[in-house]
Amino acid sequence: MNTLIITPTYNEKKNIQSFIELVFKYNPDIHLLIIDDNSPDKTAVEVRKLQKKFSNLFLKERPNKQGLGTAYSYGFSWAIKENYHYIVQMDADLSHDPKDVFKLLTHLKNYDLVIGSRYIDGVSVVNWPIRRLMLSYGANLYSRIITGMPINDGTGGFKAWRTSLLKKISISKVKSQGYSFQIEMNFRAWRLGARIKEESIIFFDRTVGESKMSKNIVYEAIFMVWRLRLWRTFGRV
Repeated sequence: MNTLIITPTYNEKKNIQSFIELVFKYNPDIHLLIIDDNSPDKTAVEVRKLQKKFSNLFLKERPNKQGLGTAYSYGFSWAIKENYHYIVQMDADLSHDPKDVFKLLTHLKNYDLVIGSRYIDGVSVVNWPIRRLMLSYGANLYSRIITGMPINDGTGGFKAWRTSLLKKISISKVKSQGYSFQIEMNFRAWRLGARIKEESIIFFDRTVGESKMSKNIVYEAIFMVWRLRLWRTFGRV
């Protein structure tokens, strides 16, 4: 299966070795692209060491912190250029189980986008404080109501795409970050008539390192869903 996993990183030195080794333990034939935003903790240095061990590990180092959305936009464009058929989005903090990659990819036989969902079968989150859980669940409910998009976990970052769908999306026009990026990409896919499936996963809160969540990311998501609502109203993709 001609597949690429894309993983943006910023200060994930404490997680990156375990993450990479687990990805290849359960998915030895898959390729992995790490996009690092000049992490002060030298995450990229650890990746370069592991490249000596794994020939299917690739690294893109960017000069400064440019955000999740631009990292994925770069990765998608790179994957299309390199002729990968399937692309997986995945976090480096081990909140997404590498064993679930195959499960998501299996459904791409019949779907264009498969979302690893925390909320399709109740709530499947481990070790999140109640405040963080309520924020996430509420954000997804808010997004679903405002945009009309029938997706329970629109902010989730564990997803598998057919490259053929990504080619139809104007990736260069996607400017949002964080939660907003995930919501906007889902929205664009939905408006294009893509076949979308939510597959239940268990999300594990990180045990090492710091979350990249910020107030700016939350505020951006709040306003982004209204922008998408207007796009839908006036017939934009």
